[in-house]
Amino acid sequence: MSLTIGVDVGGTKVAAGVVDENGRIVEKLKRFTPAGSPDDTIGVIAGVVNELLARYEVDAIGIGAAGFVDQTRSTVQFAPNLAWRHEPVKKLVEERIRRPVVVENDANAAAWAEAKLGAARGLEQVLLITVGTGIGAGIVLDGRLYRGRFGSAGEPGHYRVVPDGRLCGCGNSGCWEQYASGSALVAEAREFARRSPEAATRLLQLGGGSAEGIDGPAVTIAAQEGDSAALRCFEIVGNWLGAGLADLAAILDPGCFVIGGGVSEAGDLLLKPAREAYEHGLTGRTHREFADIRLAELGPDAGLIGAADLARDGTG
Repeated sequence: MSLTIGVDVGGTKVAAGVVDENGRIVEKLKRFTPAGSPDDTIGVIAGVVNELLARYEVDAIGIGAAGFVDQTRSTVQFAPNLAWRHEPVKKLVEERIRRPVVVENDANAAAWAEAKLGAARGLEQVLLITVGTGIGAGIVLDGRLYRGRFGSAGEPGHYRVVPDGRLCGCGNSGCWEQYASGSALVAEAREFARRSPEAATRLLQLGGGSAEGIDGPAVTIAAQEGDSAALRCFEIVGNWLGAGLADLAAILDPGCFVIGGGVSEAGDLLLKPAREAYEHGLTGRTHREFADIRLAELGPDAGLIGAADLARDGTG
């Protein structure tokens, strides 16, 4: 049985797991991420990998990180939630574990996992869209990851959909993720509660009595209960999501969109309006097929599993 290790490096935790060729996690460990120190973060990664290497015979290690990874899959050019800036992660980790390492963007790794082992298994044209605090994406074309010339492809959350719209953390205004993400869902709910508190009684109750206390889980709970204000918020965000998918389809024409991330756990509350907006907004819609829009299957482990499989595959 071929085993590899996948590591998912986030701003708050490092998750590492031993993964077999079927995508099954044999063992998983988690550690706190010392995000403010590049060297300490490398140390945590190496430490947790070496702990697993002491118990398993492993062929290679894949590391997934949120950020821009260069085309050689060795250096993290920029990681928004870590202090990595042009950090030679592959070299530094290999020096400490004495095993070959592949470095990949975390959304790319998750997309690879869903295309090969998850919701889109068997398909060769797949876009993974992760809807969380922001929007991430990974692109699989002709059965291979599309990384772009400089390794930075797969950031549709930052294409601008509203000229001079809401300010985004990337520094631009009107980015898609400002309208179709978990943050957007919360912003819609809070604004609704401020504007019409008498119609947002349940949202305010779940938010502890104030609009500022309303968070994503509160909106989901209220919507699942049938609260009209919360359902309206999901409709707005779902419409933005579906419109963006239609634009992506006009450019890349995938066979399947896989929707992951924390907000996707709301299921059809998000996907129903997204599918309707996608079908309404797709260019040439009366003369072409619609791509499937599916929920991700592998959950928060997708990045870890994908990184491990990319290390095994060697190409992606």
